[in-house]
Amino acid sequence: MTEITGRTRVWAILADPIVQVKTPQTINALIAERGVDGVLIPFHVGADDLPKAVAALRAMRNCGGFIITVPHKSAMVDLCDEVSPTARLIGAVNTVRREADGRLVGEMLDGTGFVEGLKANGIDPKGMSAYLAGAGGAANAIAFALGDAGISRLTIANRTRAKAEDLVRRLAVAHPNLQVDIGMSDASGHELVVNGTSLGLRSGDPLPLDAATLTPDQTVAEIIMDPEETAIMAAARAKGCRVHPGKPMLLAQRHLMADFVGIR
Repeated sequence: MTEITGRTRVWAILADPIVQVKTPQTINALIAERGVDGVLIPFHVGADDLPKAVAALRAMRNCGGFIITVPHKSAMVDLCDEVSPTARLIGAVNTVRREADGRLVGEMLDGTGFVEGLKANGIDPKGMSAYLAGAGGAANAIAFALGDAGISRLTIANRTRAKAEDLVRRLAVAHPNLQVDIGMSDASGHELVVNGTSLGLRSGDPLPLDAATLTPDQTVAEIIMDPEETAIMAAARAKGCRVHPGKPMLLAQRHLMADFVGIR
């Protein structure tokens, strides 16, 4: 695309806040690589305004779909006309395709992207014991994907215990043989430690887990992309842990996202 015209297809990403997102850069680079006359635009949308924003995108006939990120992934499920069985079980959506008739079809690709990002950097979660901080949209997707990848056991720690318990129940449907426990802020005894929360996006955020429990034999993985090194990553590095940043998750799933919303 050399310029935006009346023929240009439009895609979007919705988030709150929006300044930290890296999706526009990666998807627009892919749009250029594929020679598509299109553009992906970031929209700063608060939780209260999400239904109105989605209704507006549904009405835009030159909109091919949109990406959903923090904090809207769970809320987006009920705003779609159709979601995949996996997304329904996870309870979150991060990619939405707009059909020609305005119907919205949702999918969840965070978990697949996270695991593929690990593998691309030489970290195979198969057989690992994993600790997951969070039980929101992205954390749900990661929990299911880690189960698919063959982890040996999973501990879920979330500020609201009821949300962690709900995730455990849903995981049991897809992975009845996986040992899943509810934990606290202590991540010791796990080979893979994942921050699946938004804590670290803002300066001054509390840590998502007790960094004092980290040990050098652990890999600490992040889903946040900006800042490139969050406070928990810095704390993990200081403890001698291997750290895995958030960007590989996006790079691994950008082709999946683009294909799903029709960027081709």
